[in-house]
Amino acid sequence: MRTIHKAIGVAAAMAIAGCGGAAGGSVQFTASGEVLALGGYAFPPATPDDPAFSDGWEIRFTKFIGVFDKVTLSENPDSMPSDQSKTGKLVAEIDGPWAIDLHRGGPLAGKGGTDEQAYPIEMVANQNKNGGAAFDPTLRYAFGFDSVPATASTQLINIDAGDTDYAAMVQNGWNVLYVGTATWKGDSTCTQTGGVAGQAALDSLPKTVTFRLGFTTPTTYLNCQNPDNDPAAGLNGEDHERGVQVKAGQNIAQVTFHTDHPFWESFTHDTPAHFDQLAALAKKQPDNSYLVTVDDAVGVNYTAFKAPNGTALPWHACQPGYMPPNTNAQMGFDSLSIPYSPGGDPAAAERDYRDYLAYDQSTQGHLNSDGLCFVQRHYPSPQ
Repeated sequence: MRTIHKAIGVAAAMAIAGCGGAAGGSVQFTASGEVLALGGYAFPPATPDDPAFSDGWEIRFTKFIGVFDKVTLSENPDSMPSDQSKTGKLVAEIDGPWAIDLHRGGPLAGKGGTDEQAYPIEMVANQNKNGGAAFDPTLRYAFGFDSVPATASTQLINIDAGDTDYAAMVQNGWNVLYVGTATWKGDSTCTQTGGVAGQAALDSLPKTVTFRLGFTTPTTYLNCQNPDNDPAAGLNGEDHERGVQVKAGQNIAQVTFHTDHPFWESFTHDTPAHFDQLAALAKKQPDNSYLVTVDDAVGVNYTAFKAPNGTALPWHACQPGYMPPNTNAQMGFDSLSIPYSPGGDPAAAERDYRDYLAYDQSTQGHLNSDGLCFVQRHYPSPQ
């Protein structure tokens, strides 16, 4: 593993971003997990608009490691309005792979606001896959990148070579790893759908849980939408216009990993996050602490979660304004048109909660904070 320690100030980072070919603009590629990778999810949230877990859990990360590679720019992001995966030819690419702990932030302001941090990765000065031509400032270029498994040869951005968590990523082929602690901070104002039995189920949950969630979900994020292009309208109702316009001087394109995706209650994008169902799977450790991993979700029916006491785990509402998706006495997540099938083909169905976690997590790659990309999974999964 080659460790790259970039002790770099903001002024130096911007100087790096500003150097490029004299004939046209350059692109500085950066990476960020946004402000939530830095501080986690407080409960209660500081303001009603701050993201929070709807069931009253406070989430604090100690590490949020992502491994990515092949950051690309291609021609004609609008080549097929009805199919975001289609672009023109590749014109620029930088290759890693790189591993970065996004919890540690970086010297640059992130694309989501000044309270966010980003880390500079590499700069591309011209169309290095197209004869070195300058970027055309009148065009937009499709942006993409890969989330790839950790290896011993991956370039480590801000991770020590002896980091044991990264060694576990290599051993297990993980491309993303969450490490941290969840603490239940709800109170008597919380409501739940299971009556007396539901309260007993919730009372059986541990109140502090460490988590170590490693994912083997190699994914390509293609032709991302770009919030920097606002107020231009997106194609076919997309939130933002696709692609990066490389203007004269320095431009920044930020690889963004969102932290909340694995915790969603549905495959619908940006649905509320929960931790009760993971706390219910946590295993007691020799020191009497509780730990949950992705492996604890193997064989678990995500449409009907159970509590540690063996009874139905109810929907739990602790955040003002949160309404469970139904009034069922038992909490269950929604995989929409993808069926739940315990013995099914993983390329066509979700077999258990581990599959469900992986599917939602694999959608977490974005451009410039909130730009949605076409998600192309490279592991057995419905597409």
